[in-house]
Amino acid sequence: MTQAAAPGPMLRHPLDPDPVRSTKARAVYALGLVAALTGVLLGGVVPATVALVLVRQARREAYASGGYLTGSALLRRGERLAWAGITLAAATTVVLLVIGLLNVVGTPGGRDFAPTID
Repeated sequence: MTQAAAPGPMLRHPLDPDPVRSTKARAVYALGLVAALTGVLLGGVVPATVALVLVRQARREAYASGGYLTGSALLRRGERLAWAGITLAAATTVVLLVIGLLNVVGTPGGRDFAPTID
């Protein structure tokens, strides 16, 4: 009986490219961070939207590269930060709407006429 040879370390072909971190992953993380930091100021919606668009593109490119593009951890973190920025912006909008409605309800409506004296 012959024993099967134990699989050794995976050898790369000399023409295979080196794995490299995706630049879009870095951009997604940076935009997600900006979105999370400025989400309360309602300015985080724009970078969050751009980050979410880039996440889709970066995931497609990483899948198509066959494992030579890395950075999936940065993509996940950036996506979570982008969603946090959108959530903060939505929460701020709701709070401002409630405050505005309470101000409208608290003020008397109609014209305020001077009292008439008979």
